[in-house]
Amino acid sequence: MPYVTGGYPGVDAGLLRRLEAAGADAIEVGIPFSDPVMDGGVIQEASAEALRGGARLTDILATIQEAATHVPVAVMTYVNPVYRHGIGSFLDDATAAGVAGVIVPDLPVDEFTELEGAAAERGVDAVLLAALGTATERLGEIGRRSRGFVYCVATYGVTGARERLDDTSRGVVEALRAMTDLPLLVGVGIGTPSQAAEVCAFADGVVVGSALMARIVASDLDGAVDLARSFRAAIPT
Repeated sequence: MPYVTGGYPGVDAGLLRRLEAAGADAIEVGIPFSDPVMDGGVIQEASAEALRGGARLTDILATIQEAATHVPVAVMTYVNPVYRHGIGSFLDDATAAGVAGVIVPDLPVDEFTELEGAAAERGVDAVLLAALGTATERLGEIGRRSRGFVYCVATYGVTGARERLDDTSRGVVEALRAMTDLPLLVGVGIGTPSQAAEVCAFADGVVVGSALMARIVASDLDGAVDLARSFRAAIPT
């Protein structure tokens, strides 16, 4: 599941279609926010540049609608843009654009009810995140209430490619296996196809963002697509 920052130059409908053609099983599109607390330097830079260029939530949704991919598209953003737009209005616009899922990493499970209900009414999957160190009871609640998949955080800290993977992701996935039948996707820190293959030995998939966005920020769109293709080739079908 490749991640790209919506509104950044070059992240258009054509790029989303190219990522689909490269083998993406789903695509995550970030809606930029001025304080992206989960994101590391590469995606922070991309978000800031997108905002400087005037990107708005509705622009990113229009790009997704124009792309009309055959694979699901999830949007990732933060609480502030969702509440400013209005939860119902945000989800109505997302649904009209063909968005299949929403990820709001700074919305914890105990404050999730309003978004959860509104998304369910519209047939949109509201995805929750799980991290190592989460209490067992809370982890179980995340497994029960997430929809589409559970986003398992691979390491402590913000997004960004790492030279080596921590063992934390395996612990999160193994703990959740007994608690949910949803696919368990691992993200944060996966920088190479070999790391993705390593993770997919115990998880159901990976989310890859910073490694791809680093190529896009370097104005190498072809390189980003080629890298996405390499990630897909490294992962068992």
